[in-house]
Amino acid sequence: MTDVVIVLPGIMGSTLSRNGEPVWSPTLGGLLQAIRHFAGNIKALKLPEGIGDEHPGDGVQATGLMPDIHALPGIWTPIKGYNRLIKRIESLGYHQQNAGAAPANLVLFPYDWRLSNRYNAKLLAKVANRAHDRWRAQGGPHAGAKLVFVAHSMGGLIARRYIECEQGAERTRKLITLGTPYRGAAKTVEQLVNGVRPGIGPLSVDLTEFARSLPALHQLLPEYACIDTDDGGELLRTTDIALPELATNTVTDAMTFHHEINQAAARPGSRDELHIIIGAQQPTPTTVRIVGHRAETLQTYRDGTRVDNDYGDATVPRAGAVPHGLSLDTPLLHHIVDHHGNLQRNQAALDEVQQAITAKPVTRKVVPAIPIRTRVPDLTLHGEPLTIDVDVDSDTRHALRVTTTAEDGRIVDARSPRLRAGHASTTITNLDPGAYTIEISSLGGELTPITSTVLVWPDETAGAGR
Repeated sequence: MTDVVIVLPGIMGSTLSRNGEPVWSPTLGGLLQAIRHFAGNIKALKLPEGIGDEHPGDGVQATGLMPDIHALPGIWTPIKGYNRLIKRIESLGYHQQNAGAAPANLVLFPYDWRLSNRYNAKLLAKVANRAHDRWRAQGGPHAGAKLVFVAHSMGGLIARRYIECEQGAERTRKLITLGTPYRGAAKTVEQLVNGVRPGIGPLSVDLTEFARSLPALHQLLPEYACIDTDDGGELLRTTDIALPELATNTVTDAMTFHHEINQAAARPGSRDELHIIIGAQQPTPTTVRIVGHRAETLQTYRDGTRVDNDYGDATVPRAGAVPHGLSLDTPLLHHIVDHHGNLQRNQAALDEVQQAITAKPVTRKVVPAIPIRTRVPDLTLHGEPLTIDVDVDSDTRHALRVTTTAEDGRIVDARSPRLRAGHASTTITNLDPGAYTIEISSLGGELTPITSTVLVWPDETAGAGR
């Protein structure tokens, strides 16, 4: 525990206040209300065109890490909170700063996720360097302390930018990432081009325009070649074509952001610091076809005449989860069978984090060896059927369990669909508007459990929720 651990959340994972008043701070059971409140401030929160790597000076500040479910329709993925991750690190003896106490060796780094990752990496440099210097100033065993970053999703890009481009390499011992889109995610193309899905009323246009104003969201666009064309030729990069509805200079700058990191990461020892935890075995958007003014995602990746499905965490494909220059079979990857929004609280992933921090193996209980693949939508309208598909690569019959839990912890639905030829499908039709956690497991514990989150939005066109 001589090192300093810094925790970074993903996009939307930090609470935001504007001039001291909360604008993004969902409370237990209050996600829909938080989204409406956020949308009510959307004109003030939307970033000005050409903001680049600057702060707009609009009084918005990040105030903390999100403790529970957080989501914005059409922007990235619904995600569970970070309490479980923080508690695991604290259980190892790390502590946050208390008034009048010794310097902290556990630092939480909330950030304004609207802004460029370049901007937030510079801010991280100030916070991390200050915490590191204070800790080392105690002398003795602390004098040689290093920094260890534990970052979920986009937070990993900020931490890596600090390490590689903000002179953080000499201070850093380890970068532990959970589901970080090192090379982007095809899902981002679909969301930015298509916008918020129809049916969520006045939020639709506002949130679409808001999303398109965010440099950070553009920096989650795929850096790898992902645009599939009908001519069967090589896959194109996002800078090889004009993506509908998006500003070409913003897309180009986002790809430059990745290129700058890749160039700097060519230094000796860069890869030795990485401990990459990725979600696996889940159907994941990997490539994109542009049809008219819309983007359609495919779950396959075409290399010449070969077409593969390498899956991912349902948000970040394996093609985007591996840093530039590393192969998909690199031993730096640690695969966890779960969805993107649950990696930071998955038991096996937390064991990996603990091992990477302490450099000591964690004795685990017997882990189920048979993975589950699930398809659960991020967003559905109230009154629409919620269909959950499950696939298992096994001919053996297993007794499935599908449990649906509301934000307040109430189990609102539990069922046991039957697997037939390795597939099961079940439809839930009675969910009220709100956010729900869907856990798919097996009654006998033979299958690896999967957790995902879905947002059920009131059907504004029918007048619901008004």
